[in-house]
Amino acid sequence: MTSPTRPDARAALAAAKIPGPDTGIVIRKTLCSICEYKCLVDAHVKDGRLIKVEGSRGSPINDGTLCSKGAASRQWVYNPDRLQTPLLRTGERGEGRFRPISWDEALDRIAERLAGFKAESGPESVVFFAGYPKVMRPFLKRLTHGFGSPNYCTESSTCFVGANMGGYLNYGYMLGQQGGAEIDTTRCILNWSTNHFYSQAPLGNRTFDALDRGTKLIDVGPMLSPPAERADIHLRLRPGTCGALALSMAHVIIEENLHDRAFVENWTHGFDDYREYASKFPPAVAEQITGVPKEKIVAAARLYATTKPAAIVTSACTTIHHTNGVQNHRAITALIGLTGNFDRPGGNHPVPTSYYRPSGLAHREHAFEQVKPWSEMAPRVGQDRFPVWSRIIPQAQAMALPEQILTGKPYPIRSVLAFGLNHRMWPAPEVTKQALLALDFFVDVELFMTETAKFADIVLPACSTLERNEFSISPSRHAIWTEQAVPPVGQSRPDIDIILDLAKRLVPEDELLAQGHAACLEWIFQPAGLSIAELAAHPGGMVLEGRPATPYEKYKKNGFPTPTKKMEFSSTILAELGFDALPVYREPLQSPVATPELAKEYPLVFTTGTRLPMFIHARTFRVPWLRKLHPEPTADINPVDAGARGITHMQWVEVSTPRGALRVRANVTEYVPPGVVNMIHGYPGADANELIDPDYLDPVSGHPGYKSLLCEVWPHPDQEGAAP
Repeated sequence: MTSPTRPDARAALAAAKIPGPDTGIVIRKTLCSICEYKCLVDAHVKDGRLIKVEGSRGSPINDGTLCSKGAASRQWVYNPDRLQTPLLRTGERGEGRFRPISWDEALDRIAERLAGFKAESGPESVVFFAGYPKVMRPFLKRLTHGFGSPNYCTESSTCFVGANMGGYLNYGYMLGQQGGAEIDTTRCILNWSTNHFYSQAPLGNRTFDALDRGTKLIDVGPMLSPPAERADIHLRLRPGTCGALALSMAHVIIEENLHDRAFVENWTHGFDDYREYASKFPPAVAEQITGVPKEKIVAAARLYATTKPAAIVTSACTTIHHTNGVQNHRAITALIGLTGNFDRPGGNHPVPTSYYRPSGLAHREHAFEQVKPWSEMAPRVGQDRFPVWSRIIPQAQAMALPEQILTGKPYPIRSVLAFGLNHRMWPAPEVTKQALLALDFFVDVELFMTETAKFADIVLPACSTLERNEFSISPSRHAIWTEQAVPPVGQSRPDIDIILDLAKRLVPEDELLAQGHAACLEWIFQPAGLSIAELAAHPGGMVLEGRPATPYEKYKKNGFPTPTKKMEFSSTILAELGFDALPVYREPLQSPVATPELAKEYPLVFTTGTRLPMFIHARTFRVPWLRKLHPEPTADINPVDAGARGITHMQWVEVSTPRGALRVRANVTEYVPPGVVNMIHGYPGADANELIDPDYLDPVSGHPGYKSLLCEVWPHPDQEGAAP
C-alpha cells in the first residue's frame, strides 16, 4: 500500500486538492454571497490562495451543494477586473482615467467633500446608496442618518420591497419573498411566478422534496419553468394580470363558501366590499383578461382552498414589477387570510426578519439603523411622488433620484456615496447616467471597474465574502460568523470596514460604530443573547438553541399591526393617501387591452428581468465559466410568433419598443407562451432596461414595470458578427 508520505502520493493528493498535512491545503468555512442566499462553503486554501470550493455537507441551507455561481467562486474572487487600490479620477468624468491613492487620502477626501456639502447645502444634499451586498445595509443606514441625511436608498427600490408593501398593507407584516411559507410542512403550495431553481436553488430542492412527500403544487406564471412542469395545475397567464387571476380565485372561493368564515368575520376589515369587487371577476371574465382557461381557475381555487394547510410562495419581484404591481400582490396575498392560512402551521407564518435573514430572532436592527427620527430630517427623495412608499418603507425611493439630481427640485442633490451602484438598474439607464455625471461628487465602492464606477470621482475597492468576516443566520437559526478564508485581493477592504472608517471621520460621536463590526452585531441581537465570540468558536456555525420560537396566530393576542388591528381587504393607509383601498385590478400602462393602438405596432407582450441559473443581475457576466454557459444575449420567443415573422432559432433579431431597439439572438422556445417575448436583464451590450421609459412606474411603490410592456421582434438586417 502506498504511504501518504511518499512524494508521488503527496503529489496525487495535491493534484486532487485533498486537504491535509501532506498537501498543505486547509478548509475554511465561509459563505457564498453572490446571490445573497448565503450557502455555506468549504473553501480549500493553500498558501493563502483559494484553490477549490465545495458546498458544506450537513449545512441546513445547501447541504453540500452549490449552484453554478457558487462553483465559480474562484473566478469571481481572482477575476482580473478586480479593483485593488483606491482610485482618484484624473480625466473627464466617465472617461475611466484614474490614479491610485492611499486609503487615508481617499477617505479624507470623501469626508472633507461630504462635510462641505452638508455645511453648504444641508446633509440632505448627500445621498447614500446600497446595492450589493446587502450585509452592510444597517451600517450604511446608521451612517446616513447620523450624518443627518434622510436619503438612504438601496437597490430594493426596484426589488423585494414592493412585495413587502403588498403584505404590509394587507396584514401589517412585511410579507416579502416566500411570505413565511412553511414549505416543509404544508400540504399545498401555490407557487406564484417564482422559479427558485434559477434564483435560490436550495429552495427549489425543498419544494420538490415536498412534492415527493405528496404535497400538491399549483404554479402560476407564463413560463414553462421546472415548477410548472411538475405542477398539478399550471395557470399560464398573460404577464401583468396576476391581480385579475387572484380576484377570480377569490370569487370562486367565496361563492362556493370555501373561505374561512370565522377568520373573515372576526379578523378582517372591508370583506363585504372585497367580496363585491371580486364578484366582477368570474372565471369566464378572468379567462378573457389573463388567458387562463376558466376551468383551471376554478380547479386551482378549489385545490388551494380545500387542501389544509396551504401556503403561497411568491417571488421577490415577479408579481410587483408591473405598473399595477403592489395591488396585484395585495390581491394574491389576500388569498392567505381568505382561506385561513395566515399565521398558522403549514401556511404563511410571519416571523421577525432583518437583513440577516428571517430567523425569528428578537433584534434591535431598526433602532440601530434609525438613529435620527424622520421628523428631524428633510423630506426624502421621492417622498412627494411616492407617499405610500414613504409611509411604509424607511428609505428614500431611488427611482426618483435621477429626476431630482437633474432638476434640483425640491432641493439639490450634490453628491452620492454608493456601494455597488449599477445605473442600469433604472429604466432608461441613460437618464441615470446623465444624472450621475451631473453630480458635484460621486463615490462608488465596488469589486470591479464597472461601467458605473467609471463615472465616479473616487472608486474604492471592496472585498468578496471569502475575504472578510461575515455574520448570517438561516431561517432554521443556524448562525455563523465566518472566518476570513483568504487575504483580500490587493488593498480591497470589507464594505462594513469602509463604512466604519468613514464614520470615524463623519460621525465621530457615534460610540457604537466606533466599537466595530462585531460589537454592533451583538448590540443588534442582544435581545436574543447572541455572542459573536461563541460563534467564532464554531467555524462551521451553530444552531442557536434556547430562543423562543415565533408563535402562531399572534393576532389573537395583539390583533394585526394595521390601523384597524385587523387584516385589511380594504387598506386604510391607501384610502388615506388617495389610492384604491381595495386590491383593484388595472391593466399595465402598456398592454393589448390598455393601449390597443400601440399594440398594432407592438403586438407582443415584453417581459424582462428573469434570470438564468448562472447569472444574477449584472454581477457574474464577467466570470468566464458562467459566461460560456450563455455567451450571447437572447430573447425568448414562441415558435408561433417566430414562424409568423420568419425568425429561426438563434437568428439575430431586433427587439423594439416605442423607446428603442436591441440586437439579440432569438431563442425560439415553448418556454414562453404565444404572444410573449422574454429577456433576461443586465446583459452587457443588450440591456433590456434601455427599452423602458423612465416614468414607467407603479405609482404605489415606484417600482418599474419591467415585466409587462409591449414590443415587436423582426429579423435583424445584420446577421453577421458576435454579440454586441
